[in-house]
Amino acid sequence: MFYVVSYDIPDDRRRARVHDALKDYGTRVQYSVFECELEGVQLGELQTRLRRLIDPREDNLRYYRLCKDCLAQTVVVGAQPLTADPDYWLV
Repeated sequence: MFYVVSYDIPDDRRRARVHDALKDYGTRVQYSVFECELEGVQLGELQTRLRRLIDPREDNLRYYRLCKDCLAQTVVVGAQPLTADPDYWLV
């Protein structure tokens, strides 16, 4: 399933840790926005990992799930295309 994950974290240290964690799961498309293709287990792992890094009293973290129909209607204006699944995986 395709997710857009965004965050607003005022603390530089926590923000950097969240950014580094998200790099393991998706592609950064804007400063605090990542596009991620995640299966159920991966989503759970990511949410657990990020929950440990943030301060819920100050930080804001959002997961937007996009179905295939919604994803197909996404409009991208600019140089970076929408993140796509690779046609193959290297193991």
